[in-house]
Amino acid sequence: MAHRQHPIGTGFTAASTVDDVLAGLDLSGRNVVVTGGHSGLGLVATRALAEAGASVTVGSRDPDRAAAAVAGIEGVEVGRLDLLDPASIDAFAARYAGSGRPLHILLNNAAFSGSAEIVRDARGYEAQFATNHLGHFQLTLGLLPALRAAHGARVVNTTSGAQRMSGILWDDPHFTTGGYDPGLAYAQSKTANVLFAVELDRRWAADGIRGYAAHPGVVAATAFNSAVGQDAQRAMGLVDESGRPIIDPERGKKTLRQGAATIVFGATSPLLAEIGGVYLNNNDVSRLNDEQPPVTAREISADVVSHSIDPRSAERLWELSERMLKA
Repeated sequence: MAHRQHPIGTGFTAASTVDDVLAGLDLSGRNVVVTGGHSGLGLVATRALAEAGASVTVGSRDPDRAAAAVAGIEGVEVGRLDLLDPASIDAFAARYAGSGRPLHILLNNAAFSGSAEIVRDARGYEAQFATNHLGHFQLTLGLLPALRAAHGARVVNTTSGAQRMSGILWDDPHFTTGGYDPGLAYAQSKTANVLFAVELDRRWAADGIRGYAAHPGVVAATAFNSAVGQDAQRAMGLVDESGRPIIDPERGKKTLRQGAATIVFGATSPLLAEIGGVYLNNNDVSRLNDEQPPVTAREISADVVSHSIDPRSAERLWELSERMLKA
C-alpha cells in the first residue's frame, strides 16, 4: 500500500511541549475552533494557540463551565456544542458561518468516555462512535464553507494509539447485534478519526484544506484517563504508588503540555505545509508499523497501522458517515 507515513525529521521529540512547537510562530489573524477546548489537552491547546495570537472559539456542551475555565485567556470565546445532538452541531456551525469569519484551524478534540454499559444517542448510535467520530464529521462538513474561505486551513482530529487495536466494525459499528465492548468501541472510534483525516485530505486538499490525526500520548492527568481510577492507572504504569503521574515521554507517558504538542504541531507547523492525510505521533509523521509489541505498563506502542490509513476504508467510512447523518 502506497502511503505517506514517513517521519520527516522535524527536530522535535516526544518530550517537546506546545511552547516548543509554537516557538517563533505568530498566529495573529488566524481563527480556530477547538471542541472540548476547556479541559485537559483541549484547554492546553486553546491557551497556547491564543497566546500565539489566534482567536479561538471553544465548543462545549456546558458553556458556563467552559467560560469559567477559559476566563482570562484573551481572544477566546465559547459556543454551545453537543456532539451527540445533530441540531446542536448544526446550530454551532450556523452561528460560526453567520459571523462571516474564515476558519483556519479546526481541532476535533472532544471525546466521550466509554462506560461498562453501552450508551446510545437518540438515533440509537453508540456514543463513542457518535461523539468521537460522527459528531465531528458533521461539524466539519458544516464548517466547510468557513474552512474554504481561509484559503489554507487544517483539520486535526485527536486520535489515540488505540487505533491499532481495531478497524471499523463494518457489519455492526453500533453493537446492535453483538456484545458491547467499551474498549473495542473506543478503538474503533479512534481508527475512524484517522480514516476521516485521510479521506478529508484526499477530497479537500485541492481547496487548501489539509487533514491530520494526532496521537497525544497517554496523559494520566486528563479526566479521560484518570476516570479509570488510580488502581487501574497503577496497573497501566501511569501513576506511582503515591498516585503521582509517571512522566516518561519516550515511552508514551506525557504531561499535558507534551501531549497537546502533537495536536498543536499538526495545526500550525510549517513543516507540514506540503503533507496531509497522515497520523502524527511525537511531533512528527508516524512511521507505519504493523508489527508493534503489545501495550504493557512499561511500553505503550502507538505507531499507525495499515487498517487506520487504508484509502479504501477511508472512503468507505466517509460514505457510511454520510448515510448515518441522513438516516
